[in-house]
Amino acid sequence: MAIGPVGSAIFTNQMTPVASAAANAHNNRIDFQNMVAQAAANEKDEKVLEVRPTEENQEVDEDKDHTRDEADRETKRSKKEDDEEEEEEVQPLHRLDIKV
Repeated sequence: MAIGPVGSAIFTNQMTPVASAAANAHNNRIDFQNMVAQAAANEKDEKVLEVRPTEENQEVDEDKDHTRDEADRETKRSKKEDDEEEEEEVQPLHRLDIKV
């Protein structure tokens, strides 16, 4: 502890490195935290940037829909015709001819 103004100035100057070391340590800690936070933010941005390419939209083709509907109707008709033919083809396996 200094007793006079000159001694007080000398004491203050001698204690300056201690105060500046503490301030430097604090600043270094803050700088390190900022660096880590920036690295984490960059990693998050990189994860967001990794996206797949967009898929191409398939346009509605009215002719294609019309032809598909028409083909569906044809298959329904052909199934009905096949069913009718099967009914006509069914014949008894034997004939019962009884004479009295």
